[in-house]
Amino acid sequence: MPTSGPFPPGPNSIPGFRPDAGQAVQARRIGRGDMKALRIYLALTALTLAVFAVWPSIDLTVANFFFRNGKFDGDGLPDMLMRDFFRVTPFVVLAVYGALWLTRRLGANVIWAPSNRAMVFLIATMIVGPGLVVNLLFKDNWHRPRPAQTEQFSGKDEFRPWYETNGGCVKNCSFVSGEASTGFWMVAPASLLPPPVQGPAIVAAFVFGAAASLLRMAFGGHYLSDVILGGLLTLIIIEVARRLIWPRGAGPPDREAGDVLGYWLSRWRRRSASKPSAA
Repeated sequence: MPTSGPFPPGPNSIPGFRPDAGQAVQARRIGRGDMKALRIYLALTALTLAVFAVWPSIDLTVANFFFRNGKFDGDGLPDMLMRDFFRVTPFVVLAVYGALWLTRRLGANVIWAPSNRAMVFLIATMIVGPGLVVNLLFKDNWHRPRPAQTEQFSGKDEFRPWYETNGGCVKNCSFVSGEASTGFWMVAPASLLPPPVQGPAIVAAFVFGAAASLLRMAFGGHYLSDVILGGLLTLIIIEVARRLIWPRGAGPPDREAGDVLGYWLSRWRRRSASKPSAA
């Protein structure tokens, strides 16, 4: 059985635990053109945009549920610790995967470690999803006030539905939720794990993302549409990255990360060579 790197998986064994199956699953999914998850996320995104465009008051109704005694929660030490847990954990998981990858590359025996390709997948989805798309593209340019900043909840700004970008917030605004984005990013590392832990890990990742989203709404940091769309954007990016990093015809899933670039370069050359030359 091929491994996820040049070293054996180690002497330990767990019944039913197949260390390399997680990477093989990625290749099989892409190899058979499985786009079911991507189609579902795109459909849910379109549905969410439509529903909150037609009925923007849903955001206010849900936010009002968390607004009690003239304020949102989130001021106490336990609240701040909970927020820090959800905010930091995805980066801790990424660091643990990186440590396992490095340990395997240094020749140590570990029961499982991500492949080079898997590390590219994790780092790329974290940078592009929560980093570039959510925080830089949307949060700093959409100008939607957070619930705690709006007049309905003792703030000074007018409420804006998701499709209006002329709100009173200047930077790091409500649309979309960055912490919901990083919370649902946890689906990416969970999907790399081998059976039988992969399934429960993916379920736990979705629960983690939902809990992080609920906490942000309870603290008056985001509306319901912010957290749903923040999570869905990241899930879409994860599925697109999966198809780019494990493209059909790229070969075994344990090849080096550089093979991804080589695959796309060779594909571009073949396409260029097949074009008829100008007369």
